[in-house]
Order: sequence, then structure tokens, then C-alpha cells
Amino acid sequence: MKRHGILNRHLAGALAELGHGDGVLVCDAGMPIPGGPRVVDLAFRAGVPSFAEVLEGLLEELVVEGATAASEVRDANPAAAELLAGRFPGLGLVPHERLKELSAGARLVVRTGEARPYANVLLRCGVFF
Repeated sequence: MKRHGILNRHLAGALAELGHGDGVLVCDAGMPIPGGPRVVDLAFRAGVPSFAEVLEGLLEELVVEGATAASEVRDANPAAAELLAGRFPGLGLVPHERLKELSAGARLVVRTGEARPYANVLLRCGVFF
């Protein structure tokens, strides 16, 4: 058994398959899941695990070269907006409907138990060299 890092075997395997430019949608429990991408659903109950916990864990495992979120997050969920702005200084903001369209091109969707609106971000994988 792994000693640290991501223990969920489905998530660990999916992350290992990602390459440069692949998209990863980290989303709240209410985000519509697009058909097509691999989905790892971590939601256990409302708020568990939180968007922040899952995002922090993923950022320990991934190289991210860009991120996009819904512009509505600024007004509807200031805590998520602050978290995203702190982690991604060049965060792109688009209308929520556009984020849903972009999410269809993601290679992986990681669903959290977050129960606050607009706690969603589309990550673009980078490379470690």
C-alpha cells in the first residue's frame, strides 16, 4: 500500500495517464459531468471531500500550466475565487456555460463533494522539465 500521496487507485491511475496539454476538470457535486472524459467521483457526502482538499492533493501530483474557472465564482463563491486566484495567478475566467463546453474536452473529471456553487476549475497539464 502507498505510504503517502493519492491513495484512490482510480485517481492515481488516471493521473499517471495524463500528458502535456490534457485537461482535468475538478468540480463540485453540482457540476454537470460531460460524457466522454474518464470520471473519478470522490464525493462521499455534501462537503466531503471539499474542493480545496481535492485541489491541493492534485496540485501535489500534477504540473499545471494553466487553469480556467467560471467568472461567476467571484460573486457566488468568494472563498473558491480566492483559493483559485492564489493558486493560479494567470487564472482564466469564462462564463459558466463556456466552462461546461470546455469541460467536454477534458481527459479526466474529478468530482468532489463540494456543495458550494462554482467550485470548479479546468486544469491544463504541463510537463515537469
